Amino acid sequence: MSAPNGSVFADSNVILDIATSDPCWSAWSGTQLSHWLDTGLVLINPIVYGEIAFACERIEEVNALLPPDLFRYRPIPREAAFLAARAHADYRSRGGQRQFILPDFLIGAHALVERCSLLTRDPRRYRQAFPGLVLITP
Repeated sequence: MSAPNGSVFADSNVILDIATSDPCWSAWSGTQLSHWLDTGLVLINPIVYGEIAFACERIEEVNALLPPDLFRYRPIPREAAFLAARAHADYRSRGGQRQFILPDFLIGAHALVERCSLLTRDPRRYRQAFPGLVLITP
């Protein structure tokens, strides 16, 4: 599978699978992430960084998991924040209970605005909220 612009946006679950040696997902996630790191740019944003940081005790640990020579950190553009808000409004209109914008909406909208594929092992919410987003999934 190819990424539309040569870049791939990495969901935090893929990175955490590798960092935690998840018995079910670390092999798939490791193979995929390695492939995309060799192929082009792998992007992350503050949401992904924060979700990785939640699993760490010190910022140095987070930075070691997300070195800037491997991962390109992108701030969330306004267009992505707007798309995420619209996706959240649609989610709420379908009966969703969460009051605050879900992190997945900010990640998916950001990947869409960057014109990147999204590397994730949890495609359900992304498919529903962002039908035009190219997903790389198991």
